Amino acid sequence: MANLTQLKMLEDLDGVVLVDKPSGIAFPSVIKAVKRKFNLAKVGHGGSLDAMASGLLVLLVGDANRFAEEVMGADRAYTGTMKFGETTDTGDRHGRPVPLPGRVMSPSGVKGDIFQTEPHFCSVRREGSAEYEIADTGEHGQFLAHVYRFDVSGRDEAQGTNEFSLSASKGVIVRALAQDLGATLMSLRRTRVGRFSLDDAVAFDRLLETAPADFQSLVVPIARAFAR
Repeated sequence: MANLTQLKMLEDLDGVVLVDKPSGIAFPSVIKAVKRKFNLAKVGHGGSLDAMASGLLVLLVGDANRFAEEVMGADRAYTGTMKFGETTDTGDRHGRPVPLPGRVMSPSGVKGDIFQTEPHFCSVRREGSAEYEIADTGEHGQFLAHVYRFDVSGRDEAQGTNEFSLSASKGVIVRALAQDLGATLMSLRRTRVGRFSLDDAVAFDRLLETAPADFQSLVVPIARAFAR
């Protein structure tokens, strides 16, 4: 158990913690758990991540929150799987089946500026719940995103899915992209946010097993995290 000196030291800590969020947990639950476990005064993030998705979640501790806009505005990279030829109202595998859109985008056309509309519904997982729920998020206007690269490969005939990799600007909604492609997003893993890589992240379960005295070693100091 941490002593009072250690707890005070953690309370005043500043920097970035890179977390490998598992699928099936909402990102606010990750933030809440880390903040409580390590007695942190302020923990923000550099971009949300759906509950069904896994991968890089950038946590901003203390004064690192001054850089939130910079991190949120950074490009992103993902890998995952899609099932083509069927769609849901949420765009992912937890939604309800809906007819294919009248016009389906070709994967080869997913490059450059694209207009997206966030799905009317999204799948959410409440804290303490074992099941996903369908939430009505209302009507959304179109917004512009930019795709640098979108590659589809690696078909799994047994599952009827294809692997993909995506590099895009901030704000891109992968499950909306799946809908436009006449597909369902089956899995999603974020591998990069700007300068931060999943390769440098710590698994969430391991993070929670870390002793408070060792937590500081997982925090990237501001000067190094945001060096020009």
